[in-house]
Amino acid sequence: MPTPTLLRWFAKPRSEEPKPLLKKRNELRVGIPRVLNLWSTHQFWLGFFDALGIDARRLEFSSDSSEEQARQFGSGRGTVDCCYPVKCISGHYGELLARERHHKIDVLFSPMIYSVPSYLNGHVLASLACPRVMAAPENIKAGFLKEKDVFAEHSVRYVAPLVSLGDAPLVPKQLYAGLRGVLPGLTLEETRRATDAGFAALQAFSSRLRDKAHEVLAQCAATDKPCVLVLARPYHMDPGIGHEIEVDLQAYGYPVLWTQYLPADAELLDWMFRPDIDAGHIRSALDIADVWPSSYSANTNEILWAAKFAARMPWVACVVRLSSYECGMDQPTYSPVQQIVERSGTLFFSFQDLDSTKPAGSVKIRVETIAHYLQKYGAGIVAKKKAAAPAGCPLRDC
Repeated sequence: MPTPTLLRWFAKPRSEEPKPLLKKRNELRVGIPRVLNLWSTHQFWLGFFDALGIDARRLEFSSDSSEEQARQFGSGRGTVDCCYPVKCISGHYGELLARERHHKIDVLFSPMIYSVPSYLNGHVLASLACPRVMAAPENIKAGFLKEKDVFAEHSVRYVAPLVSLGDAPLVPKQLYAGLRGVLPGLTLEETRRATDAGFAALQAFSSRLRDKAHEVLAQCAATDKPCVLVLARPYHMDPGIGHEIEVDLQAYGYPVLWTQYLPADAELLDWMFRPDIDAGHIRSALDIADVWPSSYSANTNEILWAAKFAARMPWVACVVRLSSYECGMDQPTYSPVQQIVERSGTLFFSFQDLDSTKPAGSVKIRVETIAHYLQKYGAGIVAKKKAAAPAGCPLRDC
């Protein structure tokens, strides 16, 4: 968790206020690296910039992470960091800066996200981002300034405001401070309205995906079909980081749910967690204090809660855990997550060593193994979990 001193350093005002860009807002093209927590907050930025008069078609998101991207655009820009998803950012920055002929960007916008919105907010201590992830833009920027100012060379304004998306009242002031030197005529009140639009867009998007997950579970319940839950961080949706393992599993015909978008409607959660609430183990269906008392990290909190969800949901017959190599935030959670899942009789498989290279042969064998066990034991797992579940399942007549 970043210290107050570190936060003050990131938030301190610049000695010289940069001049706003001369272009009109609707003519600006903003480059956004599609990395880390952008995978769960991208809809906020679409809604935010649209409300400021910058059409979504003028937002340039970088492509998926890949070894080719890193070699072509990030070579020689590396900085010291043991986190592979953070190191990937160099390639994303370089790719956006290299778009000279087509869709040249005017602004490279890479927010330092200190906290994120979470469906667990109010039930956990905090929803902070990993400190390495939060500080990553400042870290990676150094690689583009060490010999010369590459941003200035490409006539690109670099903007990296500290943003507490998990604490909505702070966001307008933070974004106004970061963008007032870039967007002509920007006011704090306008930034507030745009922030509200961003949160509304993010909420609408998340609600649609949760409704879809509920629909998938209802279909599984109607046919007693097993499904798979992926426990991972948002950036594992990036094919270059998660290696599309969940896509390979889905090709075998098993529906796949994702940690960040599990259904959280009151009726379903009450059915799943009411016995634990009545027994005094937890205060609410979204409480994880019974398994994880230090609930400060947003992604960690969601992974632990999703493991509890999987243990209680009869049609989640298999959990697949994805984690990047040597992730310090994930390492303490390996044993608790595995124990929660396996003690319910649910299959558990983990890929805890994901890195830059995709060992295609190894991944294929492990995915085939998962599919084999699901085919052999899936129906029995569903039957046993249904028998142990409370009566009156809202997904179907259990």
